[in-house]
Amino acid sequence: MTDITDAENEARMQRGELYYAFKPSLVAKRKKAAQTVHDFNSAHGASRRKLVELWKAIADDNTPLPPPASTEEEDEILLQDEPYIDAPITKVDYGFNVKLGKGVYVNSNATFIDTCPITIGARTMMGPNCSFYSGKHPIDPFLRNGIKGPEDGMSIVIEEDCWLGGNAIVLPGTTIGRGSTVGAGSVVTGDVPRFCVLAGNPARILRSIEPKVPNPNPDSKALSDEVAVAAASIIGPV
Repeated sequence: MTDITDAENEARMQRGELYYAFKPSLVAKRKKAAQTVHDFNSAHGASRRKLVELWKAIADDNTPLPPPASTEEEDEILLQDEPYIDAPITKVDYGFNVKLGKGVYVNSNATFIDTCPITIGARTMMGPNCSFYSGKHPIDPFLRNGIKGPEDGMSIVIEEDCWLGGNAIVLPGTTIGRGSTVGAGSVVTGDVPRFCVLAGNPARILRSIEPKVPNPNPDSKALSDEVAVAAASIIGPV
């Protein structure tokens, strides 16, 4: 398999199949990502717009921003739905596989091993030192074969309105359901239902969450039947 083309090697990576991470084309992509992360981390005192632009460079996101507002304060309001990332970022492998929804907040020292897509839903927030590992390696040591052998990965999905405490780690193939809270220092190894609290290593579900206030985002699915009824009287159907 070592003689596969660069295009097929990257396609295999994206599909979560065995591929070679140390082929020159992928090494070059990681170097490019490292440079964009360095640029972001070096932008001390930069405006909100500049930081958004630098993050979009990391994520290889070419979606244009709206024209600047007349003042920096107004521009911050204009860009309020863009992800908010605190520097420094510890590491991003590729960047193009990290997808952050509207209003996501990423605290400092985040790590994204984005071998496969890492998708984080709108309004999700996280404390410092959170890590997302979508890459993995064969258990068989002779297949693994150091940097000469193949590796693979599995996608990570964090749905809307989640909260991850500091130092949380999310492992490959994990989906965390909407509105869930992950305790600080937890290691999430498998799928998590919607609206629950979990903690530990490996993380275990401690209890469910029953939202007590109306859903403030009417474009999103209802939090629960009870909350939907309450919300309808205030903001219409959710």
